[in-house]
Amino acid sequence: MKIPPRIALPIAFAIACAAGVLLLVWWQLRESAQILRAPASGSGMTLSDLAPSFVPTAAVDPRDRALLHLRQGDLFALKGDWAGAEKEYRASVDNDGGLPALRKLAQAQLQRRDIEGVQRTLKALRAAGARSEDLLLLESIVALRIGELVQARDILMNASDSPQKHYGIALLSIVEGNHPQAQQELQTVAAGWEPILRSYARSLQAAYDEFALFPESTEIHLTTLLSRALAQVHECELALPLLIAVIQTQGDYRDAWIVQGYCELTTERTDAAVASLENAYNLDPSKPEIQYFLARAYSARGERENAITFLEYSLQNGFEPQAEIHRAIAVEANLSGKTMLALEHFATLLTAPDAPIEDYNGYVKTAIAAGQKDDAYAKAQEAVTKFPDEALAFELHGLAAMELEKNEEARISFEKALEMDPYREGVKERLKVMGN
Repeated sequence: MKIPPRIALPIAFAIACAAGVLLLVWWQLRESAQILRAPASGSGMTLSDLAPSFVPTAAVDPRDRALLHLRQGDLFALKGDWAGAEKEYRASVDNDGGLPALRKLAQAQLQRRDIEGVQRTLKALRAAGARSEDLLLLESIVALRIGELVQARDILMNASDSPQKHYGIALLSIVEGNHPQAQQELQTVAAGWEPILRSYARSLQAAYDEFALFPESTEIHLTTLLSRALAQVHECELALPLLIAVIQTQGDYRDAWIVQGYCELTTERTDAAVASLENAYNLDPSKPEIQYFLARAYSARGERENAITFLEYSLQNGFEPQAEIHRAIAVEANLSGKTMLALEHFATLLTAPDAPIEDYNGYVKTAIAAGQKDDAYAKAQEAVTKFPDEALAFELHGLAAMELEKNEEARISFEKALEMDPYREGVKERLKVMGN
């Protein structure tokens, strides 16, 4: 008996994504990457991780400001916060981050639909000596984003041979519905020398490979697969028109609503994202992944109570990783003045043996705000023991010690934090207040 595509689609996608589970050093990269996890059986459809993959990254010396801002930008990008990513990438550029920072700045501007900003960054890239093929790809993608398909084709066809050229033609072919040519171009890119584009090409080709498993499937199945793959490779702007066509054909296609909501969320169409994800929720109110993305959309719109409610729903319904939800609830609770609720979830996070320094940061500062000074001090001491090479741990210890009027202890910790990271302006201010 053949498995219907509407059941097999998410299962196969989940298996493919599970092979690429991210193992990253910083907790945001480690936890936020696994946005959705598939069920073990074919009892229901679940989209898996829509976030793009990142290569495991070593810790960054805080003195290397350009690299530090670049990595922080990657953290924001992974979570779909392209405004935060753009700010960090711009700071990296300002700290002489060079071509890598400019390329990532252009990517963030593309995600935010800032075409004028991309054009300015293109000029800066050209002036900085960027490779012609990289400029080609950006220019062609800009043309695709604004719907100038003829211009995009002219740019690509007149360019010298390169993986960037073939990738651009593949995207154009997908938009035009020329799937044989798209697959031919993707195969060329996958065999080429550009590692990031090789990965992107494999993600897009996987959509075609999955569709081929179901010869009786409909065109909207392929369109949804391609839309999801485009979302994975940062091309939500190209995916959205495809998804609109799918939903116009089949208004109860839950997965199409989810991908559309995700893309609207990451491209800062917040109201539209809420509407799309509410439609998905109405079609299937028990899926924790829908509840998670809907909570993120409510959060982006400043609806803290709704965000907390749907985060709690997703936690109750088995969303993984649970740490991602506890962290998000703690943030929303702090923003809405529910300090004790935030402290409760940070405390849960710290029960994990591998709890990262960022969770200690959240707990200590929230405990101080809640007047739980002894608890804050105890966890700050624990942080220093667990993270003796982290400036943040010593800063937290200094803050907690100050609350208990252990001023000499606080001064020593603050000085140690500055020794590790001389750019911690808040610590400098604290020492000034203490008369140092």
